[in-house]
Amino acid sequence: MISIALVLVLDGVAKRYGEATVLHPTSLSLGRGERVALIGPSGSGKSTLLRMVLGLIEADAGRVLFDGVEVRPSTAQAVRRRCGYVIQDGGLFPHLTAGGNVTLVARRLGWTAARIDERLGALLALVRLERDLLARYPHQLSGGQRQRVGIMRALMLDPEALLFDEPMAALDPMVRAELQDDLLAIIARLAKTVLLVTHDLAEAALLCQRLALLHEGRIVQAGAAWELVERPATPFVSAFVSAQRAFVPPRPPSPEAPAA
Repeated sequence: MISIALVLVLDGVAKRYGEATVLHPTSLSLGRGERVALIGPSGSGKSTLLRMVLGLIEADAGRVLFDGVEVRPSTAQAVRRRCGYVIQDGGLFPHLTAGGNVTLVARRLGWTAARIDERLGALLALVRLERDLLARYPHQLSGGQRQRVGIMRALMLDPEALLFDEPMAALDPMVRAELQDDLLAIIARLAKTVLLVTHDLAEAALLCQRLALLHEGRIVQAGAAWELVERPATPFVSAFVSAQRAFVPPRPPSPEAPAA
């Protein structure tokens, strides 16, 4: 029996494409308000797991439950409306303005103009964007602005969970650091359940309470960031953590003091 305190449950889910196994039977659960990061190298199965939650990929085995509802083709659309989904570079529709992107689903659901405007005002304040940017098209926005618009779109319907798939991978380091700090403040304030996919161990440790490291379609270790660093379960975990360490160039030698 699944506890009602669990918002998301992946129970023995697996996926194959032809002869290639993308994801071996894998289980993971998130409690209400918990933030979990899926980390690991490319091709390890991170995005496959995340897309299964939304019903964008159907598992070959196992099951996915969102708030007690099994995610199937017949329920996937309703589940998606309860989840905010943010991908790299915002994933905005190029033919719609920023405002059009943010409000698209709300308008289709019949929200009134007054309700939409009120929600936009709250979201603009939350992500720290000026209202006049909503009239611009995605190509007229910077990378950081597009990503903030993508976050607004994900939050528009006040979802129960937020799913992020490499949301800041395309940003330059300074913009990325600023957006990471803002995103941490946003998700902490809203107390949403969060599932984040990232290659970046530091980003995962900043934004999430628990990390699950995948390798070749399996979770090889899960826990707090410090556990992966100090108590690696396998040589791969040690190698992954070591590869994530920021390179700090040696300080140049100080010039010798002039002789007296």
